[in-house]
Amino acid sequence: MHLTENARRLRKTMTLAECLLWRALRRRALEAKFRRQMPIGRYIPDFVCPERGLIVEVDGGQHAESAADAARDAWLRSQGFEVLRVWNTDILHNLEGTVDAIQAALRERPRRLPPPTR
Repeated sequence: MHLTENARRLRKTMTLAECLLWRALRRRALEAKFRRQMPIGRYIPDFVCPERGLIVEVDGGQHAESAADAARDAWLRSQGFEVLRVWNTDILHNLEGTVDAIQAALRERPRRLPPPTR
């Protein structure tokens, strides 16, 4: 399956935790705009703030201590992104706290300059 098609499929089949967080990211006046399931290289992170280089990954228990996730995060960091992982249960039981953590991560990330045009 092509990466863009897979991203579209993921947008249509978000988990409850992803839906709740997306609703909060969209309607709140955060310091930056987020996109959901935006392809970066061969990966499709859950939520991306391109302007600040922040990626928010929503994880369940299957991601604890995952070597694949560690390699993925390392590659994304090599591309200039910071990866913030949040747990499904945190979103479901403490959405406000999760959004506060994202806002704190945004404050630590300066605005990135757009790539030069030729």
